[in-house]
Amino acid sequence: MKIKRREDAPLAAPGYAGATKQIVLGPADGSNEIVLRYFSLAEGGATPRHTHDFPHLVKVETGRGVAVDPDGTETPVGAGDYVYVAPNEMHNFENTGSGPFQFICIVPARGEPPASA
Repeated sequence: MKIKRREDAPLAAPGYAGATKQIVLGPADGSNEIVLRYFSLAEGGATPRHTHDFPHLVKVETGRGVAVDPDGTETPVGAGDYVYVAPNEMHNFENTGSGPFQFICIVPARGEPPASA
């Protein structure tokens, strides 16, 4: 068993401005099949529109934002909401509130390649 606090997880480079990402639990902790990540989007921040060949599960922790679907439809989401993103589904998340928009994102390990040494 591994117990950690999010604030003890190092920051990872998410590859886009206005966002931080932490790998809270993953291969470094012995989880070779799933990875739990924590994202924080600053006011006005967004993840890029993208697809990938794996599903992911999202739980909004704090703030207000939108989940944008393949058609560009923006669905408001906030603390306590859950989102399932299917494999190959175009999507992104945007902060529409004041203050940070933070969410947990769970993916298979192949969805979070190890950082290069």
